[in-house]
Amino acid sequence: MIYWEIFLAFFIPGILGYGGGPASIPLVENEVVDRYGWMTTQEFSEVLALGNSLPGPIATKMAGYIGYAEGGILGAGVALFATIAPSLILMIVLLGLIMKYKDSPRVKKMSTLVRPTIAVLLGVMTWGFFADAIEATGTVQTVVLAAISFVLLERFKVHPAFVIAGALVYGAVFLG
Repeated sequence: MIYWEIFLAFFIPGILGYGGGPASIPLVENEVVDRYGWMTTQEFSEVLALGNSLPGPIATKMAGYIGYAEGGILGAGVALFATIAPSLILMIVLLGLIMKYKDSPRVKKMSTLVRPTIAVLLGVMTWGFFADAIEATGTVQTVVLAAISFVLLERFKVHPAFVIAGALVYGAVFLG
């Protein structure tokens, strides 16, 4: 029964918490503190502070911790799944709709209109990363790493994971 309660404690805020993890924090608190009594408000605020101090999405960190505290490793898995399940279900449903109507002129037009937007967003993000890299490591280092990465990816068809790993090693050895 505890696993079902853990599932509901994180699934319901996932559905109702429009706006992501930070928007669902009060809903999770209501479930964990008020409804099930697993924690006091003070304990919950400490978990929230711990979750905020670590990198990554706050909702999954809190779910993993609280799920583990209440149900062990299986409880952590149930809580994590319950946190991502609403988004996962919605993506599957929307993908099903898109696939069902993929030959529709409206869906084709929507896809045609979305592609340039995605390209611009990726370009802006890439430029931001590039500018940050120049500021942090210098122009020469950044240009050399970018050029070598481009050659490895395009000319020699090296898998991107190996290029990223190589860049991480280079950064750790020469820039760290």
